[in-house]
Amino acid sequence: MKFARYLVLRLAAMIVVLLVVTLVTFLIFQIVPSNPARAECGRVCTPSALRQVRAFMGLDHSVWRQYLNFLGGIFTGRSFGQGANAIRCSAPCLGYSFQQNQSVLSLLGQTIPVTLSIAVGAGLLWLIGGVAAGTISALRHGRPIDRFVMAGSIVGVSAPAYLVGLLAILIFGFRLGWLPTNGYVSLSDPAGWAEHLILPWCALAFISAAIYARLTRSQMLDALDEDYVRTARAKGLRESRVIGRHALRNVLIPIITVFGLDMGVLLGGAVITEKVFSMYGLGALLIGAVGTTNLPVITGVTVVAATFVVVATFIVDLTYRLLDPRV
Repeated sequence: MKFARYLVLRLAAMIVVLLVVTLVTFLIFQIVPSNPARAECGRVCTPSALRQVRAFMGLDHSVWRQYLNFLGGIFTGRSFGQGANAIRCSAPCLGYSFQQNQSVLSLLGQTIPVTLSIAVGAGLLWLIGGVAAGTISALRHGRPIDRFVMAGSIVGVSAPAYLVGLLAILIFGFRLGWLPTNGYVSLSDPAGWAEHLILPWCALAFISAAIYARLTRSQMLDALDEDYVRTARAKGLRESRVIGRHALRNVLIPIITVFGLDMGVLLGGAVITEKVFSMYGLGALLIGAVGTTNLPVITGVTVVAATFVVVATFIVDLTYRLLDPRV
């Protein structure tokens, strides 16, 4: 009963957060000195034509009416214009890009698979690699392997993402010729999909794994000094069981928190990685929309990115119950 109540409250809170995000986004772009209708009207635009374009785009209403129309479009869809020339945007409608003559949802559908592929693969690599490296470093505290891992983590933390990506392209793409250096292949070709993503995965994971290694090492060193670890060892439990069942389980709680937030943000667009490896994901879509002041696309990407962050945080909270039932 308590868990069901918790789920209901969290889902309600998620909806409120997303409503606030959409509202703030609308208000911000009302302040920005831009005129989408004027851009669509063309070079020779009379006041009468401009009014018609504004009406067609739904910009002739107040901010609050536009906001309510946007929310209504998510659940029921909406139409732009009237008569034979009207454009129908089916639910869930996140807006319509008149610059690209496509619904925002269709643009997101083209770019989200790219960002998801990069984020999920890189996320698994840096979580597993970072936690493993940090754990080994803590268990070999003060030894050469500990110093090697910490030195490598300093390099990873300090290196800019674009530099790591360019070095990976130079070495493994151009010099050795082992891997393709750009472009995205659909998952319908699993081998080509993985081959084109290995370099982005590794470049992105190298940077984040360094942070996770340092965090894991610090948390593990503290956990190894706790009474419950000493008690487990005094009972004669195997060292692997002491580390895996007791110490690491508690160490993972703050790491999973950070991982959930990192993944939520990354799913909103791996901007630098997508740019370096010439992949058209959410990050590239957002940059292009900002450059052309494409407000419907900016709003749609913002809402989707916020949804990823909120959902990732919710999943992290549920994961706590698996790691520590006392939560």
